[in-house]
Amino acid sequence: MNKEKIALLVDSGTDVPKELVEQYGMYMIPLQIIYKDRIYTDKVDITPEEVYERLSVEIPSTSLPDGETITKIFEKIKADGYEKVLAVTISSGLSGTFNVVRLIAEEFEGLETLVLDTKNIGIGSGLQAIEAAKLIEADLPWDEIKTKLTNNVAKAKVFFNVATLEYLQKGGRIGLVASILGNALKLNPIISCNGEGVYHTVAKARGRKKSLDKTFELVKAFVGDHKKFVLAVAQGQAVEEAERFYEKLNEQFPQAEKIYFGTISPALVVHTGPGLLGIGIQLLD
Repeated sequence: MNKEKIALLVDSGTDVPKELVEQYGMYMIPLQIIYKDRIYTDKVDITPEEVYERLSVEIPSTSLPDGETITKIFEKIKADGYEKVLAVTISSGLSGTFNVVRLIAEEFEGLETLVLDTKNIGIGSGLQAIEAAKLIEADLPWDEIKTKLTNNVAKAKVFFNVATLEYLQKGGRIGLVASILGNALKLNPIISCNGEGVYHTVAKARGRKKSLDKTFELVKAFVGDHKKFVLAVAQGQAVEEAERFYEKLNEQFPQAEKIYFGTISPALVVHTGPGLLGIGIQLLD
């Protein structure tokens, strides 16, 4: 255990690759996927593929687990001997997880907790969680970790492409993304989270290929002259495009400390539908 006895808690919408969750011993708050006949636990008893297969029949809804489930995770953390908790959640602008965790943490005795609103979603949040894990592992003082992570929020970005806006619309997560126009003109929007952590359109391109090329340009612009950064590619039923994008990032950014590759969580599949390609960036300098 680290000197400061800090546990790392993430919600499943942060899309931290499974091997890293295990490597760093992260605790996970699983989102729930709700079908008419059954409730599934994100990443536990349902896979992204299963959600895709059933989309034509039923688009489920998602929700955070009840307070009791989250409280039990806090109890487990305490029982495991930790004294502090870093809880990293997807944007409060897109999900109620942040607020519920914050309220439970405030009431919970015996653990000092920082709940980090990443103002991001998916791997855009996940890269902040991975960075938190590294800071804890490096045995930095608690206050220094809190400051660094709070500063990291503005230095993280996600850009994603969806094949259709239908699912964001149905899930009520469309935010500031204009939808009707996009589908009519075959305009593919590139979506990100704004300063409030709400979806907005960063750019539009006609057709998928141009949209992905534009995404690449946006990544390049966000990285700019930074020397220290990590990148990530997350996909949902877009494996080949994602692999090509990953190769392109490797060629263009040999200086990246790491480029992660993974699948988005079943809960995010519900809101984006098939054909999702997301790119996460975390600046570290």
